[in-house]
Amino acid sequence: MRLAQRFCGDDHDALDVLQETFLYVLKKGRALELRARFTTFLFPVVRNLALQRRRRQAALPADEGEAAADADSRVRHDDLVAALGGLPPEQQQTVMLRFVDGLSLAEVAEVQGVPVGTAKSRLHQALAALRNDPRARRYFLP
Repeated sequence: MRLAQRFCGDDHDALDVLQETFLYVLKKGRALELRARFTTFLFPVVRNLALQRRRRQAALPADEGEAAADADSRVRHDDLVAALGGLPPEQQQTVMLRFVDGLSLAEVAEVQGVPVGTAKSRLHQALAALRNDPRARRYFLP
């Protein structure tokens, strides 16, 4: 659910994505072959379904009154979240999977479909950028 919320930005949409995810798993049925933890299998499914949903919604014409209400109801992001938002998407995802979702680097690499060395490199680059960002610097020990 947390991953769907991160990609959707809206609890209602995240619940819809979660439902679509489990429908996808049910359709796979016995053909589903797990070679890792179930959550590792679910991450790319949730990510892809959430991104598809965002693309479909972006294609719809926006209602100006609805857009203004959405802007007013959004929660203000703190400095750390803003600094994370400045990272490239691959680095953002690596940091979130590693520290928010608690995946090992091997699991992060599997979710992203990259070698473990690439996941390590992305994490290292992201943390270096966050340490150098004045908005996030206070979250890191000297």
